[in-house]
Amino acid sequence: MNSPYGLEMVENCVSCSLRQQHGFCNFSPALQAQFDELGHHSIFPAGALLFVEGQRPRGVYVLCSGHVKLSTTSAGGRVLILKVAGPGEVLGLSAILSGTVCELTAETARPCRVNFVEREVLLDFLRRNGEAGLHSAKALSMEFQAAFRDVQDIIMARSSAGKLARLILSWTAGHDGNEVRVRSTFTHEEMAQMIGTSRETVTRLLSDLKRRELIRLEGSTLVIRNRPALEALLA
Repeated sequence: MNSPYGLEMVENCVSCSLRQQHGFCNFSPALQAQFDELGHHSIFPAGALLFVEGQRPRGVYVLCSGHVKLSTTSAGGRVLILKVAGPGEVLGLSAILSGTVCELTAETARPCRVNFVEREVLLDFLRRNGEAGLHSAKALSMEFQAAFRDVQDIIMARSSAGKLARLILSWTAGHDGNEVRVRSTFTHEEMAQMIGTSRETVTRLLSDLKRRELIRLEGSTLVIRNRPALEALLA
């Protein structure tokens, strides 16, 4: 059965077919049943704010399906999207464990199904279950490693063209062949926020890539026509 947004309706975490092998909530069966009793499942439309930078965290959001933009804003109002979280990831965990405010803003990029667990309920669950604590440590470690790689990509890319090429190629994970079709739901503004540049620059760079026949656009589908040439921009 699907929801109005086309998302799969799941009665509980134990029977969830969307649970990721390496996701935060992929516990052993007995612990999974306990965790299922803790949360509240909700569905959010695209553009919903789960939490904002500087807010005291109320709990964590386990992302069951959909994607969430994680961003930070400078004092001058410039937005940088640091990551787009996917199914299986837990959002807000670092702020809960450290007892600090949320360091990022989390906004749904498309309709999402999430499992919300309140702060004190989660902390009590972690205190009582070593397996859950280990999952939390792994989740934070993977989050740190991903953030480190992303910062490296942004800083070490020599040009905005290289940064955009890296972003486009990151969408092709699991796709083989020279010509790859990927569906992008991100606007030019959002793409600019992901690579730390302006919307005008992204629009100009995409036009240049099309002119050079490295890519073509078919509505919301981006077709990579010359992957080796796109990869060459990373150097």
